[in-house]
Amino acid sequence: MDTGRPVPVEVLIDRIWGAAPPEGARRALYAHIARIRRLAEALDDGGDARLPVLRRSGGYQLDLDPDRVDLHRFQRLAAQARDSARPDRTRVALLREALGLWRGEPFAGLTGTWPARMRETWRRQRVDAVLRLAGMEIQGGDPAAVVGELTDLLGEYPLTEPLAEALMRALHATGDSGEALRCYAQTRRRLVEELGTEPGRRLWELHQEILRERPAEHTHAPEHEAAPAPRATPTALPPPLSAAPPAAPPADPATPPPSRTAAATPHTTPAQLPAGTPGFTGRIDELARLDTLLADVAERPAAVVVSALSGMGGVGKTALAVHWARQARTAFPDGQLYVNLRGFDPSGAPLPPDRAVRGFLDALGVPASRVPESLDAQVGLYRSLLCGSRVLVVLDNARDADQVRPLLPAAPGCLALVTSRSPLTGLAVAEGAQLLALDLLSAEECRDMLAARLGAARVAAEAAAVDEIVVRCAGLPLALGVVAARAAARPAEPLAVFADELRTAERILDPLDTGDPATAVRTVFHWSYRTLGREAARLFRFMGLHPGPDADLTSLAALAGVCVGQVQAPVRELTAAHLLIEHVPGRYTCHDLLRAHAVELAAEHDTTAAVRAATRRVLDHYLHTAYAADALLTRRRHPMRLTPAEPGALPRQLGDYEEALAWLIAEQPVLLSAVERPPAGCETYTWQFAALLTTFLERQGNWQALTDVHTAALRTATHQGDLAGQAAGHRGLGLARFQLRDPQGARHHFTRALDLFGQLDNHAGQARTCQNLAKMAWAHGATREALHHSRRALEHFLLAHDRGGQAVALNDLGWYLAELGELRQALAYCRRALPLVQATGDLSGQAHTWDSLGYIHRHLGRHATAVECYDRALALFRKTGDRRSEAIGLSYLGDTYAEAGEPGSALDAWKRALDLFDELGLPEADMLRNKLTTHAN
Repeated sequence: MDTGRPVPVEVLIDRIWGAAPPEGARRALYAHIARIRRLAEALDDGGDARLPVLRRSGGYQLDLDPDRVDLHRFQRLAAQARDSARPDRTRVALLREALGLWRGEPFAGLTGTWPARMRETWRRQRVDAVLRLAGMEIQGGDPAAVVGELTDLLGEYPLTEPLAEALMRALHATGDSGEALRCYAQTRRRLVEELGTEPGRRLWELHQEILRERPAEHTHAPEHEAAPAPRATPTALPPPLSAAPPAAPPADPATPPPSRTAAATPHTTPAQLPAGTPGFTGRIDELARLDTLLADVAERPAAVVVSALSGMGGVGKTALAVHWARQARTAFPDGQLYVNLRGFDPSGAPLPPDRAVRGFLDALGVPASRVPESLDAQVGLYRSLLCGSRVLVVLDNARDADQVRPLLPAAPGCLALVTSRSPLTGLAVAEGAQLLALDLLSAEECRDMLAARLGAARVAAEAAAVDEIVVRCAGLPLALGVVAARAAARPAEPLAVFADELRTAERILDPLDTGDPATAVRTVFHWSYRTLGREAARLFRFMGLHPGPDADLTSLAALAGVCVGQVQAPVRELTAAHLLIEHVPGRYTCHDLLRAHAVELAAEHDTTAAVRAATRRVLDHYLHTAYAADALLTRRRHPMRLTPAEPGALPRQLGDYEEALAWLIAEQPVLLSAVERPPAGCETYTWQFAALLTTFLERQGNWQALTDVHTAALRTATHQGDLAGQAAGHRGLGLARFQLRDPQGARHHFTRALDLFGQLDNHAGQARTCQNLAKMAWAHGATREALHHSRRALEHFLLAHDRGGQAVALNDLGWYLAELGELRQALAYCRRALPLVQATGDLSGQAHTWDSLGYIHRHLGRHATAVECYDRALALFRKTGDRRSEAIGLSYLGDTYAEAGEPGSALDAWKRALDLFDELGLPEADMLRNKLTTHAN
């Protein structure tokens, strides 16, 4: 995995034992390492078989050529095969060599989160390589070469639709279309049985394409298999619900007439659907998916069709279910049954299944004297009555799958539609239910809903107020419905009044309280909260304290004050209740109105001390992890010193530059939110977060965010009288103003920062600020002034005992001397800098030093050496995400090629640089564009 790089002990422990390592894990790890070393020594013959395991600061390193590790070799070969400039047969050979390295399951026998995550990552890489190989072999006219490999891999991963698609194409290309259709049928059956879903559009369209190309007598699907939607509406059912239904549904000759048991009275046709929601709008995709259920009723003659709608409270599950059911009722001439199961209800007591069944028996006309006593007998009678009938059963507001199961019809031709705040995955597994998770409304759907309730003219006349209402209600249909109802009751009031109420309310849920428990947003949310266990309820209350729009498991564990392993069960419970949403794998978000409810609940149920401790834990989690990430990015001593983290903060142990950069990218929205909205009593975090984001935002070229965070930081630090915060804020704003071409503003902030760092005797802060002043002076042609500031920076880095900073300062001195024509002296400084930045692991410093060396060698006339240096610099700039420096380096590389008499290479480098300059919106783009035009002419 990490060949050639040191791996910290903490990382190894986490990978082996996870978030809750056993007592003595460190000693056990040392024992494992000792055994590995003994094994390595036994293999050591002085040749290529050596496996040197070296002790490094804080961890261990396998000092080995990465190409001797099958994983790294596989990834190298696969990457080479992606190069479209290579001949196709070469790429095929590379892929075959790469895939030949797979021998069994990676980490076989190892349990835990990390091995599982790695296995899944490598599985995707293997599948990607096989799919790429299949595409090339099919296109190259040799589909038979991949049939066996695709068959084996699909057997391992039978739910991976791209594999099924590739195998079908290969089989069809070899002339075995029948086997291709059997592959589709098997894949579809597995998807339906295991996931409750139909194949995707690509697979379905390929299936149809193969059917069209086969002889007519062979175009039927295998027995008991049917093609998924989209498809033509069966003749035994009405057309899709978007079209006008016929006066009466055509009879189905295959369906026997309705029959009743001896226990039943003469036929009664129930029609229990509630009234639909007035002005129902939107949900086009969801209605289309429900429409396909009608086709399934006809195409699955041996089974009842079940669909389950899930989503958070107030998202409109009942409204959608009833709206669709009322449109679809002509497809169910034998009746429509409906029951509110009260799974999440003010009474707190779900409706028992026996009472629900008894209600259905009453609706079907069974006299009380003929109703059996036991639940099993009642369910048997209910299902017998539905036998041979077409009945729609709507089971609304279910608590869980166990409450639903006794109410599901067993008769083909019937359809059960279930709604719940729980995902009801158990129904998909055991009953083959098709699951549909209902999301929030889009902004456009929200406006349509308000227009339907209030009139298009009123909504159009106050577009700004409507936009604010939409934002404040955050896509929740129930909240929008409450505002619409209040506005409809007061037609003379401008909509701006209702928008103002939402914006200025001390508690945003107050304007959304109707007084009716069934429609008050706070009460509806509380029904879900009351079903939670103790730990899940506590975590939900603390969700309102989280600083950002989403969170990973580690930050949620910090919020709760437990280890990662202990927070997983509460998170699963909250996700199942739709109080948390896993919007991307491993990251969880909470609706804004739910967060507001969580804040209210925390104030009601938790002590001030508990709330303060949870707030500081989660902030310290992000702050101390950001501090570690910044240290990995810069490899220099930060001017700021942190106090110890709150117990239970669980700062992440980041292993290397790439992991630090990935964490900062993933958590950027959270960190920016922590700067913008600090909790009361936590204002110091504002400037600390801003200071730690400076290098990251600068390298990303995000000057506006850099301005925003340091404006907020300086304002807060000035209000608090915090000199360290003011110094950091002024330096950050100086950087932002410099990049935004405001030299006077930049000089003001840098000078103020230098003065404040001096008052604090903070040499690291003074050194960084002197570096910034040097860069600004050089940018404006004052190279000797830049040289002066750079010498001062080196002095302060020496006083701060910061070797990484000293290395960067040496490189800066070399650059400015080169600009002044002192090339030999410049080369000496840069050569002193290079081993220092390599020793500290500062990738950015290495990149800039190689860039300087390229510049110096170019001006010494050593163009080949200069190109080599620039190539090294550009690879590191890409690795560190420093896109602006990458663009400048490409521009210099083009200049070098031009001077060396290689115009084609020069144009290529300049064009790549121009693309980056344009993407970043940098002014250098115009100058480079003119250069390209001149050379082209």
